[in-house]
Amino acid sequence: MPIAAGQPAPDFTLPTETGDMLTLSSLRGQWVVLYAYPKDDTSGCTTESCEFRDAFPRFGGKNAVILGISPDGVKSHQKFKTKYDLPFTLVADEEKVALQAYGVWKEKSMYGKKYMGVERTTFVIDPTGTIVKVFEKVKPAGHAAEVEAMIG
Repeated sequence: MPIAAGQPAPDFTLPTETGDMLTLSSLRGQWVVLYAYPKDDTSGCTTESCEFRDAFPRFGGKNAVILGISPDGVKSHQKFKTKYDLPFTLVADEEKVALQAYGVWKEKSMYGKKYMGVERTTFVIDPTGTIVKVFEKVKPAGHAAEVEAMIG
């Protein structure tokens, strides 16, 4: 189960695509959209990331920061960000510390084969650091608009 709305967002300090460390709690005072996705440069993840890219200017007007997080490393994130001109930060969680804390590192199944992976989930965190909305089993197309409408 992902962590629920009403709970404090688990803090983390992880590298971004630049190699710099980001601490979630340093973003207090702003809305944070933390979207967990399975893998850089795959079709669904690219659709979701590009929709957040296209909506990005509108999120800035709402005092909102967008963070993408996946188990990919810094170099993979750099390539993905550059290829699609993503204007927001990508967080590398190779050890799955935050992904496990948020409850999105799960056993999945494809073609009858079981494996561990990220269940596509978005967390909307208010300026006090509290999770106010959890979007589970996200469908990539149309998701950014759904999140944007929720922040108002």
